[in-house]
Amino acid sequence: MTHHNRPGRAMRQAILAAGAAFLLMSGGCASVSRETTGSVAPALSRPVSQMSVSELNQTVRVYGAAYQKNPKDKRTGLTYASILQMTGRNDQSLAVMQQVAIAHPKDRDVLSAYGKALAAAGDLNKALETVRRAQTPDSPDWRLFSAEGAILDQLGQSDSARVLYRKALDIAPNEPSVLSNLGMSYLLANDLPNAETYLRQAVRQPGADSRVRQNLALVVGLQGRFEEAEKIASAELSPDEAEANVAYLKQMLAQQNTWSMLKDADKKKG
Repeated sequence: MTHHNRPGRAMRQAILAAGAAFLLMSGGCASVSRETTGSVAPALSRPVSQMSVSELNQTVRVYGAAYQKNPKDKRTGLTYASILQMTGRNDQSLAVMQQVAIAHPKDRDVLSAYGKALAAAGDLNKALETVRRAQTPDSPDWRLFSAEGAILDQLGQSDSARVLYRKALDIAPNEPSVLSNLGMSYLLANDLPNAETYLRQAVRQPGADSRVRQNLALVVGLQGRFEEAEKIASAELSPDEAEANVAYLKQMLAQQNTWSMLKDADKKKG
């Protein structure tokens, strides 16, 4: 039997940050519908996960103004909170979701997003309580199972987390965000082969976004396949986006002091 060493808390948090799909995005607020529902906020030009940094910052300003005009609007609040999380403004995202949750106390989409905002802000126990409260046994929601699993993974309870991911997949087979979460769960346990298996499955699914590809690139890079990781990180992107993804990959690998080692090892193979 192979034993895997779990990464320390700091590295676990870094990995979770790297996998934006991992928690923020188990299929909830990052994929808010583009339809307008009486809100003053305009429809998104494209999914939040595919926006550049400048586009995200501009969208934060637009949705910030819309939220100020109508803080009780569900779709505006969910989208605004999601974009704030994508730009690292987790405390502000949580404050927005608290107001949206007050306005919609029984809405499962809102409670799920509120739980994710709590987790992103570091309040994992309250996040877990919120997500569990939103779930209903007679009509279970795969997004809530996935969100709960991601929180449990952050708490170091990977076995319990994977049970929930598989429950989510029973409801939504081959859902890329859940497969990505499952792969990242194995990464947290330093089981890189299993992590790669599930992330490759995730990347092949319709609807898989660039965050899933970044997770796969990270896992491939951590196994020493530097050039392959770069190709994955930059696939199907504009030159600017590809450069940003590769830079992010280097940053994440550097946090384990592995980037230079992988690069040297790759050169020796050539």
